[in-house]
Amino acid sequence: MRLSALAVLALLCAGTVPAREESGELPAASPEIRYVGRTETTGGSVSFDWSGTYFECRFTGGSLAVRVSDTKRNYYNLTLDGHDAGIVATFGTDSLVVLAEGLGEGEHTLRMQKRTEGEQGRTTLHAFRLARNGRLLPAPPSPGRHIEFIGNSLTCGYGTEGRSKDEPFEPETENCDKAFGCIVARYFGADYTLIAHSGRGAARNYGDRNTVSENTMADRLDNTFDESPLPAWNFTASPYRPDIIVINLGSNDFSTEPHPSREEFAAAYTRILRTLRDAYGDTPPILCVAPRVGEPAFTFIRDICRAAVVRNLHFTAVLPGYCNDGSDLGSSAHPNYTGQRKLAMLLIPYVSTLTGWEAEAKPIE
Repeated sequence: MRLSALAVLALLCAGTVPAREESGELPAASPEIRYVGRTETTGGSVSFDWSGTYFECRFTGGSLAVRVSDTKRNYYNLTLDGHDAGIVATFGTDSLVVLAEGLGEGEHTLRMQKRTEGEQGRTTLHAFRLARNGRLLPAPPSPGRHIEFIGNSLTCGYGTEGRSKDEPFEPETENCDKAFGCIVARYFGADYTLIAHSGRGAARNYGDRNTVSENTMADRLDNTFDESPLPAWNFTASPYRPDIIVINLGSNDFSTEPHPSREEFAAAYTRILRTLRDAYGDTPPILCVAPRVGEPAFTFIRDICRAAVVRNLHFTAVLPGYCNDGSDLGSSAHPNYTGQRKLAMLLIPYVSTLTGWEAEAKPIE
């Protein structure tokens, strides 16, 4: 259920208090915390800004809190013992955010997932605080599967919790967990990374007056942080290697005029492909998802795949009419959760075929 802005803010205010020094804190970079996504560790702190970055931990005791700073305001999904535990926000400098309290005895598992994208700010986790009798347990195991998604607002979950297509976007209505990438990863029981930013294209960003933009996804692809070119992400030392890469770009390039030429678009898109091949080698299949049939990006991406500019390249496209123009749309006419589920349904067979993972008879949610 989508919380109203007032309900969210009430929850946030109740769960955030000024930090104070106490013994018993454990650094955010403790090995018992499993981070998934691009992060930077400085001392005992862990920083990140890409949409969908998350951590998981196991602990005992009646409560868990995190000491955190944020350059702006970000919203996070909480899952406790496999159940939705609400939404919290990170903002300000060195605050204590209560993630769980009033718990019973025994082991608990918590997951905190960044639902907003990089332009909403960079989060730095400093330390975790447990109840007096609590302790961190060994980190939850990796599922052994990983999908990397590269994209734009569709991948970020822009407006997925909006009530209608006419509702203006607010950060509170952005939820990557209800976007196709997280839905696909959840279906296959896989970890994921989202290298995505709303409005960005391969060659041209939304609304640019030039045919080629600065700071496109081709430029951001090897960033540790979405909003900063430095430091570069160290692919060699990366804690994860994707089993498959899914690229969904091209709609912003041609959404408004002037359009990039075939040559300009192909050069930028090919640059993305070669960056990925240089980083990961030829093993992970790359699935290129083109916008709808009839749009220039469809033809250009299809031809790039046919030319096999890199190895292990595959093509599919979003078909017209995959979602309706009313109940499947959220804020600013972007797909809501229903529309995003339909998009995930289109892609799951391709991911299954390319990875060999079974397409099980189970809900897609």
